[in-house]
Amino acid sequence: MLESSALSFAYGPAPVLRDVSLSLASGQVVALLGPNGSGKSTLIKVLLGHLRGQGHIAWEGRDIGSWSHRQLARHVAYLPQSPAFDQEAKIGDVLRLGRAPYWLAFGLESQRDLEIVARVSRLLDLGDLLDRRMDEISGGQRQRVFLGRCLAQEPRALLLDEPNTFLDLRHQVELCRLLRDLAGRDGMGILMASHDLNMAATFADHLVILKDGAVAAQGPPGSVLHREILSDVFGLKMELLKRPGNKAPVIIPEM
Repeated sequence: MLESSALSFAYGPAPVLRDVSLSLASGQVVALLGPNGSGKSTLIKVLLGHLRGQGHIAWEGRDIGSWSHRQLARHVAYLPQSPAFDQEAKIGDVLRLGRAPYWLAFGLESQRDLEIVARVSRLLDLGDLLDRRMDEISGGQRQRVFLGRCLAQEPRALLLDEPNTFLDLRHQVELCRLLRDLAGRDGMGILMASHDLNMAATFADHLVILKDGAVAAQGPPGSVLHREILSDVFGLKMELLKRPGNKAPVIIPEM
């Protein structure tokens, strides 16, 4: 679904990404991990073509330069870390914006557009909020609305930058379960940046750990979650607690 290699990017003379390579397959959940400033958000923007760096990026076997914005939006949905929104917009209208890549001439909606929005609102338990304004709901509810806008695009891949922002613990777990379900049931490829090591280790198939814009380690959780790697990347001594079975360990910073 996504193949990228030797990606580098700099803001002026300051390098932000250095020789990063990663891939995303259908049905796979990949988590980007690393401290603030490690390059997670920049990497996602480069993979989408929002920032132009060096290296190779291909979606569905096609170089990213051959995709129009409208075409790519039908395949890949993006949830930024701090989405812009109209505070007076109604939740239903925000969800409908996810159908923009499919709208007919003059922005006319089809019956299918309406059906997809209704399905997404049920999936994320937003049905009772459709007539509410964005400034009338909580930050966690807004985050679910933004995710719903992404899902309304019917993407084959989701790129999410800190999707757990503002969500309480129950909704964080529900989100991760939903993402796993979308990957397993619908074959969606999901790439998400996260600060939550334990949540990512539990739900992701593959981890990419960044330090100073370079890949410090990547692979299945069990192969990269080592005390030495994590301590070096995050600058903290880490303790890893084994769990029964083949589950990833619980990671605790030493106090």
